[in-house]
Amino acid sequence: ESGSVVKVDKQPVFHYSRRWLCSGCRTETSSGLSQQQGSVEQISLHCSEGTLDWLYPKGALRLTLSPRLPSVAVGPSGSSSGLITACVKPSEQFHGAQLYLERDGVLELLVGDRLESSPPPRVRCFSRLPGERVALFLQATPHQDISRRIASFRYELRGDWTARLSLDSSPISSEDACRPCNNTEILMAVCTSDFVVRGNIRSVDEDENLRAAVIKVSATRVFRQKYALFTSNSRLSSRGEIRTLLQCGVKPGPGSFLFTGRVHFGEAWLGCAPRYKDFQRAYTIAKAAQQIPCELPVD
Repeated sequence: ESGSVVKVDKQPVFHYSRRWLCSGCRTETSSGLSQQQGSVEQISLHCSEGTLDWLYPKGALRLTLSPRLPSVAVGPSGSSSGLITACVKPSEQFHGAQLYLERDGVLELLVGDRLESSPPPRVRCFSRLPGERVALFLQATPHQDISRRIASFRYELRGDWTARLSLDSSPISSEDACRPCNNTEILMAVCTSDFVVRGNIRSVDEDENLRAAVIKVSATRVFRQKYALFTSNSRLSSRGEIRTLLQCGVKPGPGSFLFTGRVHFGEAWLGCAPRYKDFQRAYTIAKAAQQIPCELPVD
């Protein structure tokens, strides 16, 4: 069952190593047909995000996490503790292997081998402290016919931004995840977020599978977006969706907001979202005191 812990009691036979050298997103395909039974292929993940497709799983893969993150990979508070957050999102067709988190020689099961009737696996997130030895261990499970088995998952490696973004199955404090940002956090979020958008809430829907609220936004101004999250439907506005935790209790209402947040597996997730007039006031005061971390062309 996911979350169980086992101890590595014998040394496997290591096969060979590969290093992924990149700064963005990459898809890597590996095949178990080239591996010996009981061997372990070592792969170093230097990409900040990517996808791994393991065809015909056989033996095991050991994935060391060594992301080359930019110096600005900090949390919404502006601090940089050196903490690295990793999230994995198994495909709905994940079969033929089990995915473990290896931390100091102890394996914790993240994703088990799925049956055809099993529900879709959930996103799992974990953190690595500076200097801590952490890896992902993907082990094939014995099957008579491996021709239809593909163990595939997406991953993201980021800085310390877990406080307002958690899809993990472990409990999260609603008070910490849903509390309003203070002025310092708001101003830093404007500089470090994947998207910064001024807009209005059109409606809020619930996604029970993701355990998330989906905020449908009509954006009157897109200051920045990492991907095409908000697309134009007229000369005056764009539309997009932002997700947040269900327990935050977001409701539709009047007024203009400044939405900021992170892109998580191609979806926008909410960070700080003050009313626009409150952001303007905080920005004006900080600018007069020469304490703004970055410029934003406010009205």
